[in-house]
Amino acid sequence: MKVLEQIRKPSKLDQKVASESYSALASAIKQLHSEQPEIEIEETKDKIKIPLNALKLLGDILKAMGQGKLISIVPVATEVTTQAAAEFLGCSRPHLVKLLDGGKIPFTKIGKHRRIKFEDLFNYKKQMKEQQKQYLIDIMNSDEEAGMYDS
Repeated sequence: MKVLEQIRKPSKLDQKVASESYSALASAIKQLHSEQPEIEIEETKDKIKIPLNALKLLGDILKAMGQGKLISIVPVATEVTTQAAAEFLGCSRPHLVKLLDGGKIPFTKIGKHRRIKFEDLFNYKKQMKEQQKQYLIDIMNSDEEAGMYDS
């Protein structure tokens, strides 16, 4: 598994190829009727069966790459270090440790080291995004009630 430092933005050529491939793959997926379609690697003529969900995931990856987005696949059960978790959340490691010690994010300790399940980290980030969204809505409603928006 690639670590966060190794993840790079796709090149312009990769973006173009991914975008073109996504269009073809999305069209092909719509025509599939099997849960385990067989695909062929044109250059080697190798044929492989692949679960339909994996093929759809490949489509999602190609779509994101075509848009120039960074891609990382992390198994849900993966545990990460406090440094990797802090980078994922976009905060400092000391701040993350305060969140962990404050019970905001579950973790386990292995010796002196804390490990956080990626799923728990993802759920915390999602929860914070929802909370931020609600705060913005509350502020907008408050400003509107105070007549701060022009009609």
